[in-house]
Amino acid sequence: MKRTAMIRHLVQKALYVKKLTPDIENEINYELTRLGHISDVDFEALELLMSEMDAGRIQLVPSP
Repeated sequence: MKRTAMIRHLVQKALYVKKLTPDIENEINYELTRLGHISDVDFEALELLMSEMDAGRIQLVPSP
């Protein structure tokens, strides 16, 4: 998979399972740190994820 699409892929994964797991969150943070910037498309994907979480459609799963 192209590394530039990784954040969008991770957001899609969270939306599909309707959960933001610690693993998905850590992978998103890693990609943001590695890239050093965020594209408009990735920003929109993260905005959608936050919107879905605010609406209660995506559950934040705590660390074990």
